Amino acid sequence: MECKERRRIRREPKYVLDNTLVGDSWRMFRIMAEFVDGFDALSTIDIPAVTIYGSARVKQDHPWYQLAEKIAYELAAANFAVVTGGGPGIMEAANKGANRAGGISVGLNISLPHEQVPNPYANFPLHFKYFFVRKVMLMKYSSAFVCMPGGFGSLDELFEAITLIQTERVKPFPVVLVGSSFWTGLIEWVKGNQLAAGLIGECDLELFKIFDESSDVVDYIKQNVTEGNMAQVESP
Repeated sequence: MECKERRRIRREPKYVLDNTLVGDSWRMFRIMAEFVDGFDALSTIDIPAVTIYGSARVKQDHPWYQLAEKIAYELAAANFAVVTGGGPGIMEAANKGANRAGGISVGLNISLPHEQVPNPYANFPLHFKYFFVRKVMLMKYSSAFVCMPGGFGSLDELFEAITLIQTERVKPFPVVLVGSSFWTGLIEWVKGNQLAAGLIGECDLELFKIFDESSDVVDYIKQNVTEGNMAQVESP
């Protein structure tokens, strides 16, 4: 959606949390149903899972797409389930790689007024209406996060993950940022502003690792993931 178009929009029913056609108390049943469906489905996966985040706007011929596909392929070949947001771009690439390796390829898609179309490579698809329910599912059954380059949504998911680890709301688990050229500017800002002002500690910079090669990503996850370090985010 173009920025000019976005500024013209008034509140409409398609904006899920603004929808006044459904009472707030009745909305809870839809939310509860999404949690129940997600818990029931994902709890059947009996191997460690890795969630891969990244932009929906990356095209198939982009090196980031190809790298995400390669990482997912190698993870699936190493007997990890691969979980994504189920959409196009990086998510599609990861589902494609896992599917191509014959692994479990989970796609947790969400209804959006633009850009989020389910990709055809998830062999374990689920559908959500609420972002916060989907975010719980992306984390709860995951043993590691791989964060490819992405936009606001990817940053939201990354910072929520490291915040939950930092505040001990989940068990520590590997968080990998892929692409040093993309992430270095953000990390330097964190060091120069948040760390310099005493808003975070030096140890907080150890909550994630940065790699460029698929082999380094997969090796790090294999070395640091056990069945006991699933994120286990507290259920609502």
